[in-house]
Formats: sequence, C-alpha cells, structure tokens
Amino acid sequence: MPDFLGRSVYLTEFEKQKAPLAASPAGGAPVFISLHIGEEFGPGYADRARAMCRWLSGQGWRILADVSEVTAPLFGLDDAAQLPGELGLWGLRLDDGFSLDEACALAARMPIAVNASTTTPAQAAALAAAGPEVIAIHNFYPRPETGLDPAFLRESTRMLQAAGMQVYAFIPGDQQLRGPLYAGLPTLEAHRGAAPLAAFADLAVHYGVDGIFAGDPGVSPYEQAQIARFCTEKVLPVPVELEPAHRGLYGKVFTCRPDSPQGLVRFQESRAYAKAGPPAEPAGCGVRLRGSVTMDNRLYGRYSGEIQLVRQDLPADGRVNVIGRVAPRYQLLMDCIQRGSRFCMVPPPAKEAADAL
Repeated sequence: MPDFLGRSVYLTEFEKQKAPLAASPAGGAPVFISLHIGEEFGPGYADRARAMCRWLSGQGWRILADVSEVTAPLFGLDDAAQLPGELGLWGLRLDDGFSLDEACALAARMPIAVNASTTTPAQAAALAAAGPEVIAIHNFYPRPETGLDPAFLRESTRMLQAAGMQVYAFIPGDQQLRGPLYAGLPTLEAHRGAAPLAAFADLAVHYGVDGIFAGDPGVSPYEQAQIARFCTEKVLPVPVELEPAHRGLYGKVFTCRPDSPQGLVRFQESRAYAKAGPPAEPAGCGVRLRGSVTMDNRLYGRYSGEIQLVRQDLPADGRVNVIGRVAPRYQLLMDCIQRGSRFCMVPPPAKEAADAL
C-alpha cells in the first residue's frame, strides 16, 4: 500500500501552490512536475523552472520531472542525464521520444518513470533489470469520459508489477483544479468528481498501485490529513454525518467483522461499546439507503447496539435505527472496507455534512 500522497506542481500555477505545499509535511514524498509543456515556454522559462525546483527541494520534496527530447536544450544542456544535477531532481519521467536503450541507460543512473499504458511486458522487464528504481506511471485524463476503465487499470498494473516495476497513478484534487477544463485529473474515469480520500483508498485497496499522485494543483488540508492517517495508521477514515446523540462514535476504531456479508459492514466492537449505556430506543427507523449507518435498538434483543454500514439499499425495520449517513462524495470508501480491516468514522467537511442530510 502507498505510504504517501505525491503532489503535482505546475510552473504557471506555482505561486498559488507555494503556501499549501510549504504547509504540507513533505517528508521526502515525491512531487510531479512537467518540463515540456509548450504553452509554458517563453522568456525566462529556464530561470523560473530552476527557481521552482530549488524551492521544492528546499522544502523536502523529491522532484520527478516529466521530460522530452526538447527539455535538455531549454536549459542549455546536451543530454537529459544532466537534468537531475542541474535542477536537483530525484528522477525523470520519460515522455515519448526516448528509445528503450536510452531509457535503460538512464535507469542505471537514476530513478526513472515511463508511461504505464504503453509499456509492453518485454520493455517492462528490460527496464526493471536496468536500474534499481523504475516506475511506470499511468496518465491522468483532463477530458471527461477518457479516463481508464477498471479492468485495464487492474490488468496493466499487475503486468507491470509482475515484470518488476513499481506502478503509480493519479487521483483528482478538490480545492484547486487545473484548467482549461477544471474537471479533475484522475487516472480512473470512475474517480472524476470523487473526494481525493475516496479515490486514494480505492486505488490502494482495489488496484494495488505502489504510489499515488494528486494530478490537480490543490488538495484541501482535510483530505491530506485523512489520507495521511490511512497511510500511517492503516485505519481508513470514513466521513459520516452522525446524528448528534451518536457523535461520540467519531474517532473510535472499529474492525469489519470477518463474516460481514457483501451488502453491509458489521462493526465488530459495536455491541461491546453499547454495553456501557442503556439499550437504544427505537428512533428514525426509516429506509436504509446505501451509505446509511444503522444501530440495532432494544427491540432486536441481544443484537441491540450493533452498528452496521449499509452498502446496498434495505427496507425500513422497526428494530433498526438510522443514525447517520456517509457523505455523498465518500461513498466509494464503503467498498474499500474489507473483512478484517480497521476503519473509523470522522466528521465530514461542512459542505459534505450538509449534503448528507
């Protein structure tokens, strides 16, 4: 599972990104930049790019630069191999235009990344053998409807990893989206419009990627904090708007019962928590829509106090209280809770809380 959220930085938006990036704990996490975006070229380009790289390095970010055959000459260099020394880069992401032999030669000297969607099994094996740190990165897709489908992402990732490569992918941001479309920059089309936490967890749990970047410039502090907790504690935060009487459940770590059925998550520790107080009285016994959090009331006898997260619509039951609801953009997280895994409910951002009600 990835242990970081990498970021993407764009020269044209760098000044807007500096303050949030300075506030984020880099801790050696990678940052993705591009040094061959034609519309960014112009007077002073090389000096501005150098200054950006110096600042990012000074903040503790490891810079992975997307380069093509035009990049080195922009900085007065003869060879792409000189770019890391010139700009303080950690590695190079090689755009089309580099031969397999050139890529292997670079891989022997530094971390490199290649296009995950176009690298064949034979090329992947050769690259992995050429250097100790070779990454295949899936593209991000600005235009809606063009992102990858789940089957291709899963199959290509497994193939590349089997050949010995690490595989990275992108999730959308939520605060500052990149133009000109401002429609998010995900790898997987299904993640367009999803909260960064939900997209990150989905890639980590269901696709097994080794690293994840945010494609858009802005990721809110809330999302960063929840992703960091998932990475460091291996506890999945699930933003839920709970009824006021049950907000004491926020932050408590639960385990998904190993025998949970596909349609719901059974909170293993919930009945033990319930013993600390009187049985729940019947209240709010409405239809249990996907995303509902429920608690069995006293009419359910020995099940009283059991909490469940509903993954498929269920009818109303007078023995079951609906006590909360997963915020809409986070409902993908429900399918990331696996049998035996740990998770917790957390308050959603203010806007999401309003939408959940």
